[in-house]
Amino acid sequence: MSDASDSPDPGDPRVVLSLPESMRHELKDPLGPVYTAADELLAESGRPLIAVGDIVTYHLLTGQARPAVALVDGKTKREAVTAEVREAIDTGAFDRHVTVRNPAATLTAGLLEELRAALDRATAGEGQSTVIEVTEGEEDLAALPALAIAPDGAGIVYGQPDEGMVLATVDDGAREGVWDLMERMDGDVERARELLGA
Repeated sequence: MSDASDSPDPGDPRVVLSLPESMRHELKDPLGPVYTAADELLAESGRPLIAVGDIVTYHLLTGQARPAVALVDGKTKREAVTAEVREAIDTGAFDRHVTVRNPAATLTAGLLEELRAALDRATAGEGQSTVIEVTEGEEDLAALPALAIAPDGAGIVYGQPDEGMVLATVDDGAREGVWDLMERMDGDVERARELLGA
C-alpha cells in the first residue's frame, strides 16, 4: 500500500470488543455459501459489496467488481500477500484509503468508526468506495460489524481458509446473529453500537 491516506491519524486503537478464546470455535463455520469463483459469487451478491481480506478483495477487483468497502491488512494466513495482490488493491482502485490499528481478535474504535463512515459514503449520493487498511493487527473480525450495519441485501465477502470465499447476505436474521455474537464478546457492546450508529 502507498503511504498516501485520507486519514493522517491511524484511528483510535482502543479495543472496544475482543473475542474470547472460548468463542473462537463459533466463527469456524461460514456465515453463508462458499464460492471458489468470483464470477459465480458476484452473480449471487447484492449491493453494496463489502470485502474483508486482501485475497478476497483482489479476486473481486480482478473480476471487475470494485467493493464499496474493502478491509485489508497486507496478509493472508499470517503471511505477507504477494506484490501482485498489493498492487491491485493500491493502484487507485478505491476513492479513499484510510488506515487503522486493530489488534488480532479485536474490534477497535478506529476500525468501527471508519467502517461506519465508509458505508455511509458508499450508500450516500456520492457512492464513494473506501479501502480500510489495518497497518497493525488484523481485519479478521470486521465481517461481524459489517453484517451488523450494512443495508438489507448487501453482500459481505470474506475468505474461508483453504475453501474459498464466503458470501454473507445482510438481512434481519444475519444482523441478529452477529449482534448475538458481539454481545457475548469481551468489552463494551453498547460502545460498539454507538460507534456503528446501530
